[in-house]
Amino acid sequence: MEPVPGLSRARNRGLAECNTEFVAFLDDDAIPARGWLGSLIAPFEDDKVAASTGRVVPPGSDPNLEPAESPRKLTSQDDQWFERATFGGMGIGCSMALRRSACTGWTVFDERLGRGAPFHIGEETYAFAGLLSRGFAAVYLPDAIVFHSPHKRYPIEFEARNSFAYWLLLFSAFAAQRVNLLRFIARRVRRKPLKWPRETQEAGDIVSSNWRVLLKAGVKGAWLFLRTPRDWNFRHRRTTAANARPSPDQECVSRLTTRSQ
Repeated sequence: MEPVPGLSRARNRGLAECNTEFVAFLDDDAIPARGWLGSLIAPFEDDKVAASTGRVVPPGSDPNLEPAESPRKLTSQDDQWFERATFGGMGIGCSMALRRSACTGWTVFDERLGRGAPFHIGEETYAFAGLLSRGFAAVYLPDAIVFHSPHKRYPIEFEARNSFAYWLLLFSAFAAQRVNLLRFIARRVRRKPLKWPRETQEAGDIVSSNWRVLLKAGVKGAWLFLRTPRDWNFRHRRTTAANARPSPDQECVSRLTTRSQ
């Protein structure tokens, strides 16, 4: 149980609590197809593989009717590896597995990212970039299938703000990739096609928005990034603990313990 909100916080807690070498992740509303786990774990026979992801399809659909895909492997030696890792070229977190030994000694999921945190975006793709920058590889496996409904869409202004904050976080954390990041964003704003496979090749609602939306989101995203310190979750936990009130069950146990003493 992880009482503090935040998807990254929960993922880090899961990694800390597990004692197996490989840790697989599913969303609570994702249903794995037969053979999902075996397919997802198979690439770890290669000691350099630290992450694997699978294909996500809507519930009720037939994966066999969709266009065929090939497995793909990504390392930091590949062209445009940073963009591919951080912008959806290697799958998403509702179907992934990690090598736990590659995740020790550093915070894999930045706790400012993900649902329930200040930036509602990108905790798994940020982690993929962190693993690849440390010399590991990631693998996408179209045969590792989970059924998952599309995420609820927030208003475009909210999603654009989070995207700007995410870009600033990437710019801050991966100094060696700043030029590549700026080039990628510039290409997307100009609606240039991607040169690598992704679920959708479209530019998306954010970069397709008018300049007023982008300017407003840029200001709000920058402010969100600047006012959210790296140790945000630690401060949040401390504040939450200080303000927390015991539940009725906890109060009952406390009274019974006092009486027994």
